[in-house]
Amino acid sequence: MINPKLIHPKSIAVIGGSDNPSSPGGKIIENLVNHKYQGKIYIVNPKKDKIKNFKVYKNVSLLPENIDLAIIAISAKYIEETVKILTEEKKTQAFIIISAGFSDVGEAGKALENRIVKQIEKYNGSLLGPNNIGLINKNYAGVFTSPVPKLDKNGVDLISGSGATAVFIMEAAMLQGLSFNSVWTVGNSAQIGVEEVLEYMDENFDLDSPKIKLLYIEHIKNPSKFYKHARSLSQKGAKIIAIKSGNSQSGQRAAGSHTGALASPDSAVQALFDKAGIVRVEGRNEMIQAAIVLKYGIPKGKNILIVTHAGGPGVMLTDILEKNGMKVPEIKDPSKKKLLAKLYPGSSVDNPIDFLATGTAEQLDAILNYAEKFDEIDAIAVIFGSPGLFEVFDVYDVLAKHIIKNKKIIYPILPSVINVKKEIEYFHQKKLASFSDEVLFAKALTKIYFAAGNSVITTLENHHTPNLSNAEFINQTEINELLKKYKFPLVQQQIFNNEKQAWEFARKILPVVLKPEGILHKTEQNAVRLNILNEKDFNRNFDELQKISPTHKVLVQQQIKGEELFIGVKYEENFGHLLMFGAGGIFIEILKDFQTLLIPIEENEILDKLKKLKSYPLFKGIRGKKSIDINNFVALIKRTDQLIRENPDIIELDFNPVIASGEDFYLVDIRIKKAR
Repeated sequence: MINPKLIHPKSIAVIGGSDNPSSPGGKIIENLVNHKYQGKIYIVNPKKDKIKNFKVYKNVSLLPENIDLAIIAISAKYIEETVKILTEEKKTQAFIIISAGFSDVGEAGKALENRIVKQIEKYNGSLLGPNNIGLINKNYAGVFTSPVPKLDKNGVDLISGSGATAVFIMEAAMLQGLSFNSVWTVGNSAQIGVEEVLEYMDENFDLDSPKIKLLYIEHIKNPSKFYKHARSLSQKGAKIIAIKSGNSQSGQRAAGSHTGALASPDSAVQALFDKAGIVRVEGRNEMIQAAIVLKYGIPKGKNILIVTHAGGPGVMLTDILEKNGMKVPEIKDPSKKKLLAKLYPGSSVDNPIDFLATGTAEQLDAILNYAEKFDEIDAIAVIFGSPGLFEVFDVYDVLAKHIIKNKKIIYPILPSVINVKKEIEYFHQKKLASFSDEVLFAKALTKIYFAAGNSVITTLENHHTPNLSNAEFINQTEINELLKKYKFPLVQQQIFNNEKQAWEFARKILPVVLKPEGILHKTEQNAVRLNILNEKDFNRNFDELQKISPTHKVLVQQQIKGEELFIGVKYEENFGHLLMFGAGGIFIEILKDFQTLLIPIEENEILDKLKKLKSYPLFKGIRGKKSIDINNFVALIKRTDQLIRENPDIIELDFNPVIASGEDFYLVDIRIKKAR
């Protein structure tokens, strides 16, 4: 729970305040003053008597009254005692510790950090940090960095695990006219992390709250809490864009199954984001482009009109939009002939509408008036820079007018960041943001468009935690008993240690496949014998496999022809169970073509992910092959979801392959690892 005094303090003490604006303590004071903090400011510094007309106190015990918020910028070794005095003597309940030297430096620092948190929590207080740059909101600018953006209640909220990253995001966003409502940096997240800030924003969300949230995340401490509040915000109309860093894995993951090899913490993060309706981006610039797209809105359809005075950028924008699933349709409205007559000779009105480098504000006005009436168009992208021949203030006035009054969404792409720098700043003063690169814009638009509406209404329960240290693969008999209980479609199969009895079973279901029991990686050991049609081949292979089986038993299976598919499950610590699926064979082995969901799952999640597979055309049937029954495959995935929810001690599961034969599906090769 975030204490209200962190949000709206009536008094702030800067511990370690300085008269040097290049120091953290000096910059904090400067920012508080310059951004019109309305409460009382107190400064603590043992070496100064006065700073910026403020009386300075030698230590916190001498502060004349209770303090709502302490912003601390002193050496880590002095902070524990300082916090103790503030909480016990000055009733302080809100703290921002910008100092480093805590869990960021090792176990001793972590222990110090934990003691400070415990002291603050004893008095129902809140701590932001340590090792952060602070907090900016409408009430105060409690940071030691610059720039501090001019805040706008309609701006975005930024939550960052890294102070430096927050600064870089603000710098780039301000250049493109994107405004901020608040900026939170959580640093080490000793008490308040990204999850807690989301919780606060969720519980205080109303019709006037900013609708766009930007997250830079290094750690997700509590995935269930994160999901709960991110999903809740999404359902209330907020849009969340997130970067999750620290995703690469060093070393090899030990795995006894394909699923174990494919699963990763990053795939768990992606599944969590997908379930919560979060748009994931890879870097700061992509985040800013996506945020600006959301500021202007998401088109209802895929058809985009491009208006440009520069042919090359129009072509590049067309290419990327269509490559990523949008459409740039030819304009068929007969009124376009009248529009062409208003433009210079050589102009084009087919889409893109190209009105040449010398195009004027009057011509752009005419184009956008006509474009508003083109029924086949859902949104308009306008590219307008300058070759440096003349000022374009009038063009940007026209563009701003149409952005505000037109019903169709208009996205402004203003690429001349040097030639018309003043005009772009003028455009931003109208509280309108802009894009500087048509390709980055196109990628952001398509990502946002195809992510829209993917949030699902399901609860991510506090999952059961299996005993990972005591887990083993279960035998075929136990597998069969478990899967028959859930009515999974198994091929005719039986385990034998007697060759004659095995052949009596096999000859009724030829052709058959033989596999030794008790061996995990059978294919790699040439231990799967296919297409056995007669007794001689059967006996020879049975004898060979019986010798390499640790139990001297052989599994005899009916051989089924069809398309190979894959379903797998992997328990990922802290997140829960990941379910993966896709086509089998080369698609899973080489192309790594699979999709990941976080259990529990809903049918619409499966269908959405299914369509994102590279192998999805297989399900529709290509090159004479029969289509795969999508509904039955979805039902099989849902049955797997039920199996795991009711048997949470399963930590790895492989159905690889699942054979699709017409409308029927069969589990052919199965591995299940279970905690005991």
